[in-house]
Amino acid sequence: MDRASMDLGGFRHALGDIPVEDNPKLVLQKSRDFYWYSPVLKRQLDHVTADLVVSPRSVEEVVATLAAAHRFGVAITPRGAGTGNYGQAMPLAGGAILNLAGLDRVIESDTMRVRAEAGTVLAKLDEATKAGAGTELRFHPSTYRTATIGGFIAGGSGGVGSIRWGGLRNFGNILGLKVVTCEANPRILDLKGTDILKVAHAYGTNGIVVEAEMPLTAAYDWVDVLAGFDTIEEAVRFGRDVALQDGILLKEIAPIAAPVPHDWFTRHQKFIRRDQSVVVMMAAPQAMETLTLFLAHQKGEMLYRSDLASGEDRKRLPPAYELAWNHTTLRGLKIDPTITYLQTQYPDLETLKRIIAIFGDELPMHNELIRFDGRVVFSGLPIVRFTSEERLEEIIRIHEDNGCLVFNPHRYTLEEGGMKRSDPGQVAFKREADPAGILNPGKMIAWENPDFDFSAGKAWLFSGLQPVSGAA
Repeated sequence: MDRASMDLGGFRHALGDIPVEDNPKLVLQKSRDFYWYSPVLKRQLDHVTADLVVSPRSVEEVVATLAAAHRFGVAITPRGAGTGNYGQAMPLAGGAILNLAGLDRVIESDTMRVRAEAGTVLAKLDEATKAGAGTELRFHPSTYRTATIGGFIAGGSGGVGSIRWGGLRNFGNILGLKVVTCEANPRILDLKGTDILKVAHAYGTNGIVVEAEMPLTAAYDWVDVLAGFDTIEEAVRFGRDVALQDGILLKEIAPIAAPVPHDWFTRHQKFIRRDQSVVVMMAAPQAMETLTLFLAHQKGEMLYRSDLASGEDRKRLPPAYELAWNHTTLRGLKIDPTITYLQTQYPDLETLKRIIAIFGDELPMHNELIRFDGRVVFSGLPIVRFTSEERLEEIIRIHEDNGCLVFNPHRYTLEEGGMKRSDPGQVAFKREADPAGILNPGKMIAWENPDFDFSAGKAWLFSGLQPVSGAA
C-alpha cells in the first residue's frame, strides 16, 4: 500500500468517538515490538512508524474501524502488547495501529475451556481460571505477564508448557476464534476446527482476532528448578532424558550453556558457577521427589528449587519462565547488546552435539525441549555472538547443511521466518477477508509478490518499506 493514497482525515472523521492518538512520540512507541533483538531487523525497521493509533473498546468499534479503513484506504496493523520479535506488529506501510488492549474481558470459563477477548493479558486470564476452577492455559510465552491472548495466537507458536502440549498449530490447542474481516461491510466470523489455522500465526494479515476460546488444564503451584551440569552436552542429554519420563510432570525444560546462566541470570548468580551449564525446569510439586532422584542418577547438581527457597529469595527472584524462551535472549541483550539469536530445531542429540562442536562459544547453546508432532525434540534458541550479517547467514547455512531446521527470526515476513513457502489456506482466506489488502501490509509475500522465488536465496523487501521524511 502507498501511504500517499491513504485518506487519514476521512478515516479519522469516520471513527467518531473511538479513541485516536496522533502524538508522534506515542504513535512511534506503539509502532514498536521487540524487532531490535535482530540487528538485521533493527537496520531495516528502525524508522517504521504509523500515523495514528486507534484503540477500540469493543468488537463493534473494531468493526467500525475496519469499515472506515476499507473506505478510506488506510493500512491497519493490529497490536496486542507488542511483545513479538519479528516486526509482526510494526506498520510497514504506515496508516493506523489497531490497539486491541481495551478488549480485555474474560467472557466465560469452566473446568475445560475459557473464552476471552483478544486484549486479555495471559497472566490475568489464568488468574481468573485458577480462581474459578483451579485450571490454567496449557502453555504460554515467557512474556506471560504482559502478552495478550490475541497477540499470542496471531504471532506466537508455543512456549512454557509445550513439553506437554506442543504448539498453537497442533489440533485442539485453540478451540475457536472470533475474527473480523476488513471489507466495506466487515463480517464477524466464528472459526472452528481446521478453519482456525487460516488465521493462527498469520500476524493479523487476513483478519482481526477479537476473541479466542482456549482449552484449559489443571493448575499447579509449579516449582522452579535449576539443575547444574559440567558441560552443555550433559545438560541437553539430561533435558532429553527427563522429557521422556512420562511420570515426571514438568512444564518447562531448558538446557542453557555456560557461561550464560551465571552471567545473565544475575539474581540467581549466587547459585551458579560460571563454568556450569544449567537446565531450567518447572515441576509439579508431586514430581519433586522423583525429579530429585532422577537428577542424582544422571549426576546433575540441584542448584535451586523454589519450594525450599527462603522467603526473601522467592520474593526477589524472577520466575523460571523468565529465564527461558526469548527471555534468555532479552536478559543477554541487557548485558551485551551486540548478541542476537536464532530459532532452530535439531533432529537428534548427535546433530546438536555436532553444531555445538562447530561453533563453540560463538553460538552458546540454548534449547527448549518441546513436543512436536508427538516427538520430544530439541527446539533451539541459540545465542549468536554477532559479527556481521554475512556471518549470520553463514551460520544459518551451516545449520541447514547439517539437517537442522531454521525459523529465521531476522525476517519480518510470514514465509521467510518459517518454512520458506506460502500457506495456501492463509492466502485464500486473505482474498476472502481482506480483498483490498488493508491488513498488515508487507508481511505476506504470497499476497504482495506471488511470483517470488523462495529458492533463489534472496531476502524479500516490501516496496512500501521506505523511510518517512521527518520520522523520528
